Amino acid sequence: MDQTERLLKEITEASGVPGYEGDVRAVMRRHLKDVAVLEQDRMGSFIAKHVGDSERPRVMLAGHMDEVGFMVKLVTKEGFIKFVPLGGWWDQVLLGHRVTIKTTKGDVVGVLGAKPPHMLEADEEKKVVEKKDMYIDVGACSEDEIREMGVRPGDPIVPVSEFAVMTNPRFYLSKAFDDRAGCALALQALRQLASPASQGHANTVYAVGTVQEEVGSRGAKTSAFAINPDVGIVLEVDIAGDVPGIKPEDTAVKMGGGPSLLVYDARMIPNLKLRDLVIATAEELEIPLQFSAVTGGSTDGAQIHLHNEGVPTVVVGVPSRHIHSHNAILCRDDYDWALRLVVELVKRLDSETVAGLLV
Repeated sequence: MDQTERLLKEITEASGVPGYEGDVRAVMRRHLKDVAVLEQDRMGSFIAKHVGDSERPRVMLAGHMDEVGFMVKLVTKEGFIKFVPLGGWWDQVLLGHRVTIKTTKGDVVGVLGAKPPHMLEADEEKKVVEKKDMYIDVGACSEDEIREMGVRPGDPIVPVSEFAVMTNPRFYLSKAFDDRAGCALALQALRQLASPASQGHANTVYAVGTVQEEVGSRGAKTSAFAINPDVGIVLEVDIAGDVPGIKPEDTAVKMGGGPSLLVYDARMIPNLKLRDLVIATAEELEIPLQFSAVTGGSTDGAQIHLHNEGVPTVVVGVPSRHIHSHNAILCRDDYDWALRLVVELVKRLDSETVAGLLV
């Protein structure tokens, strides 16, 4: 594995459902402690600051640390765990998957289950099992046994899935690419910008790992308050449309086609001049750039662009398949292109350029 693969493995395998992102924050801290000033807001968002050739403008690179997961709701007398989702889960992807419950006594492994198919009535066989009818089986036969394991309401539940380089080595498989890919991009971009080889940057750059994006972009609001940025660049995954059942008019984003630029989502229209600067930078560097419009979702940009009097903000994405499941796929080419694009974009964001974004 090269450096990027090792980082993606480490950061995706870390546990970090909404509200419980400490393990991911520790990874980011380890990788940036020697090149940046490290801070943290009161919600738990990670903030790494590197001052370039100028204190202003302040450029915020934001990826969210949390992944979709669950929380223990209650334990039944028979020894099964009922749960609430943390983030958006599609019921079809859940059954039969392993999970880890993080308790004060240590990790407890379990599996998502429901009424066995052999016991279903004819009309039930055709219906998707809903989360409310599922449970987690940790190998217990009573509520007392569960308590002895240390499981209690409020404990986070994390999907179990190891990072893997696929047979086609350009493709990676893992949980939590949404949005550990964005966190890794922010981390690596800051390290490159802080390197003497980068020849400096006329701004101050912040690599931010926000908390609780999957439950309402909460950490983006508090970290933007802490930083007071002049520019926001949200680093995310994007929905790859190159799978069966997706029409070209739904999305033209494909894996291996380059990073994407979000031109619209349900809660943000990007700053138009910053959008055009992204496009011009990609063209100059001959980086393929795809365009995406998401009508049914949003990103941390929803909070960042509304901070104070407004912050020019864009979203750069890495196309991914099967997000919000136990296993997603992304292409290394897209990741590398995105990293180069972000680094070069930050270098162009001097005071004059940023002032021009507001005209």
